[in-house]
Amino acid sequence: MHRTALITGASSGLGAEFAEQLAAQGHEVILVARSGDRLTALAERLTAERGVRAHVLVQDLAEPDAARRVADRLTALGLSVDVLVNNAGFGTCGRFEEISGDRDHDQLMVNVVALVDLTHELLPGMLERGRGSVVNVASNAAFQPSPYFAVYGAAKAFVLNFGLALRQEYRGRGIRVLTLCPGPVETAFFDTIGTRKAAVMGSMTTPKPVVRAALRALDRDRGYVAPGLGNALAAHLTPRRPRTLVAAIAERITRKVLTPPAATPPAATPSPATPTSREHAA
Repeated sequence: MHRTALITGASSGLGAEFAEQLAAQGHEVILVARSGDRLTALAERLTAERGVRAHVLVQDLAEPDAARRVADRLTALGLSVDVLVNNAGFGTCGRFEEISGDRDHDQLMVNVVALVDLTHELLPGMLERGRGSVVNVASNAAFQPSPYFAVYGAAKAFVLNFGLALRQEYRGRGIRVLTLCPGPVETAFFDTIGTRKAAVMGSMTTPKPVVRAALRALDRDRGYVAPGLGNALAAHLTPRRPRTLVAAIAERITRKVLTPPAATPPAATPSPATPTSREHAA
């Protein structure tokens, strides 16, 4: 059966890998991101190697009307979406007061608002056709408070709970909803966030096994998946501890992202024979 998948953040990392694996399954793909050149190169390669149609939609998902613009483009192209992969996202880390408010605002627009808006735009069509799938990409940060990743962790907790709630609403109505909660993945995420110290939980993996685990879990109609043994253990164990204790433990782990203040050399004791700068200025 002909299926079409829309993947946000498709220019690299997990998004590009979702496009690769879904195209390998025979899906027509719609690639959404800001980087038009990268999307075009990926679309051309997928068409040549996989024999599927690949469409490019260049859109900054931080814009308030981003989802509406994407939906309008789909209507103009006569495309419907059977699989929505809400993958686009980025993070910030550090002390909250030192992070740009504008940057955190854009983070929430991409990680939360665009994700919900796109689901609003595309899920009704899936219901009309009696079939469809939504994959929301969260993080292992979704399972506990994350000091120094406060906005990112809270946004991913929203994504997890949103996905689990939708799954219950649409069970038995032909719609599958999966939330993917990976640990650190070798992607441009760490270039965007500004430090590889942000990989604070678990060992680094690559996009291919993460996406493979996600699509397998989607086929099995799982509610969420946390690929990797250590990641899965953390996901299942930490929510069962008192939240304040979890937050305190998380702070000890995540504080490594902070840059230690530069050491201040001790003030030299002036020699009686050498005037201090104040004496010299006088």
